[in-house]
Amino acid sequence: MPISQPRFRGLLAAVLALACTAAPACNDSPTAPSAVTVVAFGDSITAGVGTTGDNDYVSRLADRTGVAIINAGRSGDTTASALARIDSAVLARDADIVIVFLGGNDLLQGVPVQQRITSITSIVQQIRADGAAVILVGVGSGAIDPFEGALAGIASQTSSTFVPAVLDGIFGVSSLMADLIHPNNAGHAIIADRIEPALRAALAVVGS
Repeated sequence: MPISQPRFRGLLAAVLALACTAAPACNDSPTAPSAVTVVAFGDSITAGVGTTGDNDYVSRLADRTGVAIINAGRSGDTTASALARIDSAVLARDADIVIVFLGGNDLLQGVPVQQRITSITSIVQQIRADGAAVILVGVGSGAIDPFEGALAGIASQTSSTFVPAVLDGIFGVSSLMADLIHPNNAGHAIIADRIEPALRAALAVVGS
């Protein structure tokens, strides 16, 4: 006896409902991997100085990806002082992904370039040796590149992801800056735009 169309649709709906009960992944929307630890390691920009509310780039990335991000930014950090606290700030957290965004204070304080490069290299190497993926973020290009072009090579040598010059087009633009050094909410939105693709790619690898 043929099944009527309304009855067929009812049976089909029941089968689909049962399948989705057995497989929660029936949801069409992409979901972030559970139990992923992401750390943002940096200076005052990472800490959110110059922003209001949850408009710093770290909070924006967390909102966009649905993954909580530990903000390990500290105002005033140079690459050397960040390196000195890497054990407690990063390695002790057993991170899966670490966003490293440093160098601005080295530039402001006139730290010798080779010392900056040595410190940032050690930071990335230690994080990679601990098993976490690294997203290495460049401050800027030309005169506002604290590492004078060295970050791309460091990223390549350590199998890290390099996001270049995130402050280009932000630094010095009054509508995007809270003061002479720190981007405002709008500036942080652009920083998040520039880091987000790399973070999503890293999350996809961790979740695979």
